[in-house]
Amino acid sequence: MKRPEKIRILIADDHFIVRMGLIALVNTEPDMEVIAEAADGNQALELFTKHQPDLVLLDLRMPGKNGIQTVIEIRTTFPAARILVLSAFDGDEDIYQALRAGAQGYVLKNSTGDKLVPALRAVAAGQNWIPKEVASQLASRKLLEELTIREIQVLNELAKGFANKEIADILKISEHTVKDHLKNILGKLRVADRTEAVTTAIQRGIIHLEHK
Repeated sequence: MKRPEKIRILIADDHFIVRMGLIALVNTEPDMEVIAEAADGNQALELFTKHQPDLVLLDLRMPGKNGIQTVIEIRTTFPAARILVLSAFDGDEDIYQALRAGAQGYVLKNSTGDKLVPALRAVAAGQNWIPKEVASQLASRKLLEELTIREIQVLNELAKGFANKEIADILKISEHTVKDHLKNILGKLRVADRTEAVTTAIQRGIIHLEHK
């Protein structure tokens, strides 16, 4: 009797210890095997092209090409690719952007093995996997107003500690326009000041601190 084929998995995570733990977890399952591992987005794309696995388990924040960019590029070249994002970040914007990019599932890194393994099987089988805590974050996003590209640019400069005049110079707009954007940002994020705006934007995944 022919043995059923195993689910061939590519794991991409820039943290070596996390990657080793995931590989050990997957390889203990009789119906799965890790066929390749990547430490960043560029490597993930290269290894996907080479091995064309049944499933990619992908970290969201990686140096170089981040998880969102990697998902977009894999799905553009291989529309049938199955991708499950595994992330420590539960911000509604992070989740929304990952799913919008083409990932079919999103699991938080604090999930136990008995939550992750069913997610791997489901996404490999063609299903979507959105756990309850992830779904509730997505639902909360719908209640909030979306920021414009320019407002996000202003927020990014705010996060670097620049004052209004400096932001105006960087973005080549007037200081008055920066103040208008800031007023809109505070309203949309439902916060009282600049510091709270930056903190909230980072927590939600609207802006990201530079990956070291």
